[in-house]
Amino acid sequence: MATTTPDLARVELNIGGMTCASCAARIEKKLNRMEGVEATVNYATEKARITYSGALRVADLIATVEAVGYTAAPPAPAVPAEAGADDAGGRADDELRTLRERLTTAVALAVPVIVLAMVPAWQFDYWQWLSLTLTAPVVTYAAWPFHRAAYTNLRHGAVTMDTLISVGTAAAFLWSLWALFFGSAGTPGMTHGFELTISRSDGGGNLYLETAAGVTAYILAGRYFEARSKRMAGAALRALMELGAKDVTVLRAGGEERIRIEDLAVGDRFVVRPGEKIATDGTVVEGGSAVDASMLTGESVPVEVGEGDAVTGATLNAGGRLVVRATRVGSDTQLARMARMVEDAQNGKAAAQRLADRISAVFVPVVIALAVATLGFWLGNGAGATAAFTAAVAVLIIACPCALGLATPTALLVGTGRGAQLGILIKGPEVLESTRKVDTIVLDKTGTVTTGRMSLLAVRPAEGEDEREVLRLAGALEHASEHPIAQAVATGAADRVGTLPVPEDFRNLPGLGVEGVVDGHRVVVGRRKLLAERSMELPAGLARAGAEAEAAGRTVITVAWDGRPRAVLEVADAIKETSAEAVTRLRALGLTPVLLTGDNETVARAVAAEAGIDQVIAEVMPEDKVAVVKRLQAEGHAVAMVGDGVNDAAALARADLGLAMGTGTDAAMEAGDLTLVRGDLRVAADAIRLARRTLGTIKGNLFWAFAYNVAALPLAASGLLNPMIAGGAMAFSSVFVVSNSLRLRRFRAAA
Repeated sequence: MATTTPDLARVELNIGGMTCASCAARIEKKLNRMEGVEATVNYATEKARITYSGALRVADLIATVEAVGYTAAPPAPAVPAEAGADDAGGRADDELRTLRERLTTAVALAVPVIVLAMVPAWQFDYWQWLSLTLTAPVVTYAAWPFHRAAYTNLRHGAVTMDTLISVGTAAAFLWSLWALFFGSAGTPGMTHGFELTISRSDGGGNLYLETAAGVTAYILAGRYFEARSKRMAGAALRALMELGAKDVTVLRAGGEERIRIEDLAVGDRFVVRPGEKIATDGTVVEGGSAVDASMLTGESVPVEVGEGDAVTGATLNAGGRLVVRATRVGSDTQLARMARMVEDAQNGKAAAQRLADRISAVFVPVVIALAVATLGFWLGNGAGATAAFTAAVAVLIIACPCALGLATPTALLVGTGRGAQLGILIKGPEVLESTRKVDTIVLDKTGTVTTGRMSLLAVRPAEGEDEREVLRLAGALEHASEHPIAQAVATGAADRVGTLPVPEDFRNLPGLGVEGVVDGHRVVVGRRKLLAERSMELPAGLARAGAEAEAAGRTVITVAWDGRPRAVLEVADAIKETSAEAVTRLRALGLTPVLLTGDNETVARAVAAEAGIDQVIAEVMPEDKVAVVKRLQAEGHAVAMVGDGVNDAAALARADLGLAMGTGTDAAMEAGDLTLVRGDLRVAADAIRLARRTLGTIKGNLFWAFAYNVAALPLAASGLLNPMIAGGAMAFSSVFVVSNSLRLRRFRAAA
């Protein structure tokens, strides 16, 4: 996938042949040495994300990767979703199958070798020669990927984890061959026991066949379970990519035609029957239904949609027949954008991982030097060749830095994938650090805490008037107006009383209201000034109700007919049902909520009180929202910002952590660090919890990976660690890191 800007181009390459984190570090280092190139190579996703100057070509980048001994290729051209998924899954399955075959061979042959070496009572006259026969296929066929990778890297003047494994197992096998053919180990009836510590000996009677076979089996097992776990870790993104519909029924020339989803164009009208997926993002032009968007948003309750409502591709039509006009297709759809954001996040690197990569890059040569030094030290101190050799091999085997390389990518894979399933999109690993620091969360009012649209909240009829009649007459008149407040009254009336009559002699009075005839009554609906112009004075009860509503920050609409005031209607941008609960959850995370709005102080205070927010910053112009965030930061706060509009984009970008509501504008989502696909503020709390949990998992992984190497290397160099045990421990460290990351799949949104 390549994109271009006037001066720079970007490309993502699939990298083949990497076996450890130091491989990724070598490729990254080589690419970054090229003039005008900035590259990030991710071992877990096996991809390189490269920004390069226009003077270079993709072929130059591929040639550089191949010169280091690996393969590189641009992503395959776009194909139907199911084909792409099958191809990717097929390649991964082939790799797993080959790895499983080598592992099965290694385990089947290594187990009897290890048992014979550990139990002297079972060591019959020629047991050592049987062990040699069983070990040979293990260190050749089963361990061949290690030897091949070590040779390839050696040709390019580099050493990696495979070098350590290849040298260690080959040394153990060759030592055993020498002891069998030229030493005393081949003598019929020879026995020796299995020890975790090293005793002095000349080495001529010592065999290390169980080490060569056991280490190969252990490390292959680690590689196999690591590969399986990495495939599981990326399952959420693959599932997201496969959500979309494969074909669609379009309306053309007065009839229906079934076409592939790739052939659908913006503006096409298509049919969605009950039980079918909505093919792409669009607007309902006919019909009504309930739409299940749980696969994209994590929200289990279906949403009712009708004519004029926007719908999202890949969601499920759970009710009636819909006709939808396509507004976005292909890579512009919300599903494609979600998948792209998740993949971008998984390909990034946190600061801690960059440190781990730098360590991995120098770790292998340092370990080889340490192994040589260990060999020399023990030989120089008279410990004997056996002790010296065993300690040196243990150093080689125990030190592989795989766990360091997997610590961050696997946690990111699982965390971002799980987030996508819950409707939470994390832009990159740097975001995770921000979630730990924030202590203040600024909430934009309109569209974030409130619904963002006017709603009829209350009807205050005058004494003796019927509320349903007030709604019927006022709603009928307001239905003919396009003003947002009028539409709020009309919608509220229709919801409460049903079908509204059609008005006659309708007149719109700009800035004041509307008037007309409904069922023979001359009806006036609008501001109090409109009634005053017609010499109608509000009775005391209605005047008092209007004043109370205005004090609460609501808009007051008066209703009169036949020359007499009949009621006061209260209209406002209603607070979302979940906002108060969301504020409670944010406080529980240690965050102080602040309401930010351009509305007047009275309205803002009323909304804040209802949502449970103490701090209010009101009457702020859109361009001043950035200044508010800067001021809070200057006061020492780490600020998170939640918003959904174009006017929030700059503030979202300025905040330490920007959370964009997915129901808002594209500009806001581009500026945010986290995107909340659902327009539910509670998801903000879930997003911060998930991000913090992911960061905690990364730090836990890195701690154990570092601690493992720091603790194990001195033991190995001291001769206190058998090489076979070292191999098992090394394999376990990688599996532990990946398994620990997979625990993030169990993350649940708060009930």
